Amino acid sequence: MPAQPKWPEPIAPEAFYGLAGDVVRAIEPHTEADPSSLLLNFLAMYGNAVGFEPHAVAEAARHGGNLNVCVVGETSKGRKGSSTGRIQDLFFRADPMWAETHIQHGGLSSGEGLIWAVRDPIEKLVKDKKSKEYTKEVIDEGVEDKRLLIVESEFANTLKVMGREGNSLSPILRQAWDSGNLSTLTKNSPARATQAHISVIGHITKEELTRYLSETESANGFANRFLWCCSGRAQALPEGGGVPSFGGLVEHLHNSLELGRKTGLMERDEVAKEAWAVVYPELSEGKGGMFGVIIGRSEAQVLRLSLVYALLDASRVIQLPHLKAALAVWEYCEASA
Repeated sequence: MPAQPKWPEPIAPEAFYGLAGDVVRAIEPHTEADPSSLLLNFLAMYGNAVGFEPHAVAEAARHGGNLNVCVVGETSKGRKGSSTGRIQDLFFRADPMWAETHIQHGGLSSGEGLIWAVRDPIEKLVKDKKSKEYTKEVIDEGVEDKRLLIVESEFANTLKVMGREGNSLSPILRQAWDSGNLSTLTKNSPARATQAHISVIGHITKEELTRYLSETESANGFANRFLWCCSGRAQALPEGGGVPSFGGLVEHLHNSLELGRKTGLMERDEVAKEAWAVVYPELSEGKGGMFGVIIGRSEAQVLRLSLVYALLDASRVIQLPHLKAALAVWEYCEASA
């Protein structure tokens, strides 16, 4: 029998830079959840809560802070749900409006349903009985705030749904990651969305993942739009842990989100540009086989991660520590994949 792949080495210390690291360290003594899972959950939630405006550009492609994360662990021993719950609790304190109205648990079953959740206003042509002229009439006001974080605790169900003939969820999720401009060719689905800001956090076991992630979804770019995170129980807490003392972290996070939402285009400073020039050839070179396909957007993922770290730092430029943190996260995600 072939040897089982090794569990990834612990995520490098550089990943716990700044506010993200402070948050994980505050929660870590009170939970059995894996620190890497706590970190990835935090980055994904922040990247969605901060909204559509902050972005970077690479090869004319726009990259925002919206990240997709899939946490992979044992059925109940990986503490996948614990990591998401702990981070969500912090966001309920720092940004209750976003946490209460823009996090959806489950329901990711069709592309049309996803578009409807962040739809633009819908208009139709109405003929005036007297003048016989047509005018546009708004029949649905649409959704004004298009931030949406979907937490799928049974991500295997999502993968199974995507395997059904005619289901449009996979291409719509890919559109959401790429541009946020969503539409289908379905005749009876008039809804479309522009500048949607959608993120996904999925939980799944390794067995389910290898069973239900088809070669099609691996090869068509669905899989490489996710950050894969191996998650195991970090420690045993017979009494269930306690309540973290966040202290000033709640206010820090709140202020970081407020400032980040006012940020537009972000670029690297000169030092980060020099470092990026060194690591870019290897990141963009690619690797062979299905593994290479699944990590095929490495440079784009690192760019998005570095953008999020910069925003967390209340910086309007991506600096070297932000790039180092992003690379450390990516190395763990690549090892997980």
